[in-house]
Amino acid sequence: MEMMDSSDENLRRAGAAIAEGKLVVIPTETVYGLGADAFNPDAVARVFEAKMRPAFDPLIVHISTLDDIERIATSFPPKARLLAEILWPGPLTMILPKRPEVPDIVTSGLGTVAVRFPAHPVARKIIEYSGTVVAAPSANPFGYISPTTARHVAKTLGDRVDFIVDGGPCAVGVESTVIDMTRDTPALLRPGGMPLERIRDIIGEVLIPGKKGGPIASPGQLKSHYAPRANLYLYDWNSLPGAIHSSQSGAVQPGPPSGLGLPGRVAAIVFDGSRASKLAGTGLFRQVCALSERGDMREAASRLFALLHELDTAGFAAIYAERVPEEGLGRAINDRLYRASKK
Repeated sequence: MEMMDSSDENLRRAGAAIAEGKLVVIPTETVYGLGADAFNPDAVARVFEAKMRPAFDPLIVHISTLDDIERIATSFPPKARLLAEILWPGPLTMILPKRPEVPDIVTSGLGTVAVRFPAHPVARKIIEYSGTVVAAPSANPFGYISPTTARHVAKTLGDRVDFIVDGGPCAVGVESTVIDMTRDTPALLRPGGMPLERIRDIIGEVLIPGKKGGPIASPGQLKSHYAPRANLYLYDWNSLPGAIHSSQSGAVQPGPPSGLGLPGRVAAIVFDGSRASKLAGTGLFRQVCALSERGDMREAASRLFALLHELDTAGFAAIYAERVPEEGLGRAINDRLYRASKK
């Protein structure tokens, strides 16, 4: 980890590092963010790894110009555009329909993307120099207090990141307000640094959890989510195919035995290539997919959502998945497989 000041030379270095797939801690007006190239799924997987985040919650994508919206969102509704014209740059995040080029690991498989245009000039320069857009959650380990100085980050993340850019104390000091702009009536998903009253002054009604419009779940918090159309059955690590026939196997959810014998309609997901080869040899599955051929947890994390989409598109009737080792990013992978499974 290298701590650097906010000279223009260092900001260019920081931007180039992001473009190379490295992790750079950037100052914003809200809190310090752990930044990675939003179009690089492996770099984004490193973000979750560094934070020891137990689940792939959606990340906020930071832009340096309004023109960047076209790179990540399919549309920019009139009310969202009005908020942008008046409140951006600033501590406001808007949920918009995402473009397919945005990796699913950034959005947790959702069809929407969270977008923010930060007010901090150092953050905007780093993003500009990176030539990309930057996915950046708060730069702290999961469960820790959000950092508002570079020193906070150095103390808690240290060598898990490549660079920390010191831009001084954060002016706002709390996370951004998050508004879902994909609804007919916008909805508050998280209160934060932009007052709700200010937003309402501009666009009118905004739904609030527990009030008009009913409770609103933040992205990634639903018990059943990320699910393909095919039934996905989840088993313990290295337990297929025997676990399918045994209720004593410790499986989260046993699949129907009738799924076997129909290899034309059944697929399997396992952790690594060697395990995939063994299962393929049983002839029980039409397709056996490894999350990572070489057993790399970071690659497995970055591939998870794309693989679920691939199998869903292929039209399988059932998917049998094994948990991965419960370590590091494996906890997040298992969490998402559980949420996608038939319960």
